[in-house]
Amino acid sequence: DSNGRKKRGGSLMENLVESYLKKTAVEYYKELDASEVEKKWGVDLSPLTNGGKTEKRFDFVVRTDNCVYGIETNFYASNGSKLNETARSYKMLSIEARQIEGFEFVWFTDGAGWKSARQNLRETFEVLPNLYNIKEIEDGVMQRIFV
Repeated sequence: DSNGRKKRGGSLMENLVESYLKKTAVEYYKELDASEVEKKWGVDLSPLTNGGKTEKRFDFVVRTDNCVYGIETNFYASNGSKLNETARSYKMLSIEARQIEGFEFVWFTDGAGWKSARQNLRETFEVLPNLYNIKEIEDGVMQRIFV
């Protein structure tokens, strides 16, 4: 079914991103909640969690000397309403993250599905400076961001 395909695509993208995180040799954590990030490093993520009323789980969190990066990953092989909703959600997340000192939001996404949702992706790209695709990952963008 389509949900199964989406889950497989998302898992493949997570695996790809993780393989490059390993190559980059950064300190990273998989599937970390915002509350865990706050406890570990004292970063106040309340703008992302409605003052702690909701929980946000990141696919990955990277910790460097200067910053904590919350990372989301996904891959869309086909179009659908999910892409547009994700783009809007991450656009808002990016705007909220700007209020947080020592924290940045990063989104790795790709897939043919974005062809039909190009405009929403473009709008998100305009406000989210850390939005990357597979080609950029392969070209070493993680080295530039995290090291």
